[in-house]
Amino acid sequence: MRKKKKTHLEKVLTAEEQRALTPEKVLQSFKDGNKRFLNNELTSRDHSKQIRSSSLGQYPKAVVLSCMDSRIPVEDVFDKGIGDIFVTRVAGNFVNEDILGSMEFACKVSGAKLILVMGHQYCGAIMAAIDGIKMGNISKMLKKINPAIKMSHEFAGEKTTKNDAFVDLVSRNNVLNTIETIKRKSFILKEMAEKGEIMISGAYYDMKSGEVTFM
Repeated sequence: MRKKKKTHLEKVLTAEEQRALTPEKVLQSFKDGNKRFLNNELTSRDHSKQIRSSSLGQYPKAVVLSCMDSRIPVEDVFDKGIGDIFVTRVAGNFVNEDILGSMEFACKVSGAKLILVMGHQYCGAIMAAIDGIKMGNISKMLKKINPAIKMSHEFAGEKTTKNDAFVDLVSRNNVLNTIETIKRKSFILKEMAEKGEIMISGAYYDMKSGEVTFM
């Protein structure tokens, strides 16, 4: 007899449940969620009920900054539902004043315990920055990725988009640079992290497998 697949039922987080969470527990829940995603065992949820339950308030666990790439369904990747996470998406997963303000709102005002910056394999924005693309507002946007290219200057191989290893290194360094930028430009988030109220962490998404490596 075929073994019945185990399902996980979840409800919208309450304020009390959010307060009881630690950054470490939230990060672990993301790791566990990605494992379920890889095993095609996503949580069974009643979305209609969750919409109604969360209509008067939200108590998310975390805020995720991801690239806008259409191939990365952030909530599914971590097996999260309605009311679980704030998601900010921008090509190249960098931060600016608006994103920093959104993160401060998510953590200081709404109680999120984790900021997760997630880059990914074969990132078009990273490749465009490496190639030095000049095109309208895209050029201004790509300047925010240039520090990650400079961080990768000691790479021994060919430093072009034809070299997947170099693109991968720049993408990972871009995550690290974004984390440092968050701490440098937001005294609110830096202070919360130093007090252990939140964690600011990085992650990297494998486009072929769907696996997330936590940095």
